[in-house]
Amino acid sequence: MSVPAHQPVGTFTPVTPDRLELGEGPRLLSDGSVVLVDILTGRLLRLPGDETGSLVELARLAQPLGAVAPLGAFGPGSRGWAAATGMAFAVLDEGGQIVRTIAVAPQAGGPQRMNDAVCDPAGRMWAGTMAYDATPGAGALHRWNTDGSVTCVLNGLTIPNGPVFSPDGRTLYLADSAAGTVEAFSVDPDTAGLSDRRPVFRVAPEDGSPDGMTVDSDGCIWSAIWGGSQIRRYSPQGQLLQTVDVPALQPTAVCLTGRHLVVTTASYGLADPGPWDGAVLRASCTATAPVPPSAAASPTEQHV
Repeated sequence: MSVPAHQPVGTFTPVTPDRLELGEGPRLLSDGSVVLVDILTGRLLRLPGDETGSLVELARLAQPLGAVAPLGAFGPGSRGWAAATGMAFAVLDEGGQIVRTIAVAPQAGGPQRMNDAVCDPAGRMWAGTMAYDATPGAGALHRWNTDGSVTCVLNGLTIPNGPVFSPDGRTLYLADSAAGTVEAFSVDPDTAGLSDRRPVFRVAPEDGSPDGMTVDSDGCIWSAIWGGSQIRRYSPQGQLLQTVDVPALQPTAVCLTGRHLVVTTASYGLADPGPWDGAVLRASCTATAPVPPSAAASPTEQHV
């Protein structure tokens, strides 16, 4: 399938005056709104509906919040969020309160936390874990299955980031930010088993590191380049198609709404943050996600 080598992107501006420590996980919902997290402060936030408001806080947890996905509607009491928080998968109710947790076993190493996460088309949630001090090899990828169980599907990672799926759900892309790599795995649609692990692209250390990602309707990968002030768009085979400059040093993740490219950024670790470090940025862009993320993120009733 041929894909456009260039998707026009406008000029970035901050969506709100807010500045986040470690903004991540922007998600487009079926109603057109966008939610995101500030990982280390444990906050779930929504972009304002107007052009002048501040971020709307939907939840504030006592532990880091790596990412969320909407549970969907299964009747009274089932609305809310599937979340990767602390060292557990969790269900949050509509008020942002934790109503159930499923612990994730840590790997060998020091204290660890959940990082980025995403749901596949079947409603299984996939989340990376990492050591707070980024101990090499202490990271892993875990899957929250539709029967409520948790499986460690991949270990030996360091900073797993941006798990995303191809439009047909049969390919998983996973970054290890510390290694500068993005790899692909074939996914069995029935069992969710992974096979055929293969490299897709690598970011040279002097250019930054691959962080959060999304996939567009053409199957191309949009990767935030932490430390590189860039978003890069790659073909499914790993060919660099486009580089988009971002006016913040540490872009963390990307979201395509069909009207805008939304980019979260971080001020974490910066001794002298710039004016837009930590901002949620937005630029005009007509590239689209393959399906509404909320439609693909409806874990079964066993999760509720």
